[in-house]
Amino acid sequence: MEVLYKGENLLIGNIGHFLVALAFCTAIFSAVSYFFSANNNDDKGWKKVGRISFWIHTAAVTGVFITLFTIIYGHYFEYQYAWQHSSRSLPWYYMLSCFWEGQEGSFLLWLFWDAVIGILLIYTVKSWESPVLAIVCLTQIVLASMLLGIDVGDIYKIGSSPFSLLREKMAANAPIFRTPEYLNQITDGRGLNPLLQNYWMVIHPPTLFFGFATSIIPFAFAISGLWIGKYKEWLKPALPWTLVSV
Repeated sequence: MEVLYKGENLLIGNIGHFLVALAFCTAIFSAVSYFFSANNNDDKGWKKVGRISFWIHTAAVTGVFITLFTIIYGHYFEYQYAWQHSSRSLPWYYMLSCFWEGQEGSFLLWLFWDAVIGILLIYTVKSWESPVLAIVCLTQIVLASMLLGIDVGDIYKIGSSPFSLLREKMAANAPIFRTPEYLNQITDGRGLNPLLQNYWMVIHPPTLFFGFATSIIPFAFAISGLWIGKYKEWLKPALPWTLVSV
């Protein structure tokens, strides 16, 4: 028999799922558009489509970021990520740390930094925009796929969604989930690992993942140089970004 659960806020999770899918699809569309632009002598039409797609992608990634933090900060313990990584007793700055304690949050942080960097590249790399952004978008496709959480039959699962419900992640036939009002019994989450309740946990991961994210830029320039036949010209525009990454 199907149990009709009470008190679950499913709307915000559905919004999160939709935004992840949108980020994934727009990254693909932007990559394809920039690819055609680079292969057609920097075609302005394809470049414009690539830009618009990347802006939509960035908006979707930002939306995912906000949605997940809302779930954590709002103590929506029906979601497995909020229950596993946060608790009501944590101060706000450790609530930020809860965001990137889990694998899904870490991938999302990386995805967010790459999206911000991509926007900066659109307006700074000039003639290199199409090939460089095509490579950046390929990275975004891979990172966004890590958040899809789509089952491919019973064989493989693509990524892990941060918007999965607690009852989906745990045994569905567990005694607690046999009652529609199971949320009344979940008054708090597991909380942040005590070993991670340090101000460095607030500072270190965003800085580290910014370094990870910026390392895509010299790589994208190098691949672009091989792609369009500018084997040495890519070094000068890539060097400042390399220093930033280091």
